Amino acid sequence: MKELSLNILDIAQNSIKANAAHVKITLTRQGSWLTIEIVDDGTGMSPAFAAAAANPFTTTRTTRKVGMGLPLFKLAAEQTGGTFTIESHQAVYEGDAHGTTVTATFNTAHVDCEPLGDITETIITLIQGNPDLSLTYAYQTEAGEQRLSTDEMREILGEEVPLNSPDVLAWAREFLNGEE
Repeated sequence: MKELSLNILDIAQNSIKANAAHVKITLTRQGSWLTIEIVDDGTGMSPAFAAAAANPFTTTRTTRKVGMGLPLFKLAAEQTGGTFTIESHQAVYEGDAHGTTVTATFNTAHVDCEPLGDITETIITLIQGNPDLSLTYAYQTEAGEQRLSTDEMREILGEEVPLNSPDVLAWAREFLNGEE
């Protein structure tokens, strides 16, 4: 993928396919370092599958035998001198904690660092296609934090206003672009 925001979209869509009701996407910039963390409460992966998930020949897809999302995200991080980890837990008993956390760090000053891309459109796409998802997005820098929560949006708008309505999406886009 040519932009990190597309990797984020792919991983979040995998979370949704894993029955996640809550997805949290956090970007943290400290100096030239960017950390991207995607946390979900989906079904999780077995320890063996999680250990192999960044291998292109490990996939849950039935239409092809390779999965490139996580391997390319890992490669993008490591080629800048960054890191990549996956932590995942499956519920053994009802009520057990479950879900997956994918974390990658990037040295944005490195010549091989892919651009972040249009993170606003990534978040808007997730809201538009999954209006019932509990999505939290946070972008933290030394200057402060920008945060958008669909739970807070629902609390303000009420359940009768769908989050994927054009007016709500336009407002969210303006907010994320700093125009609000």
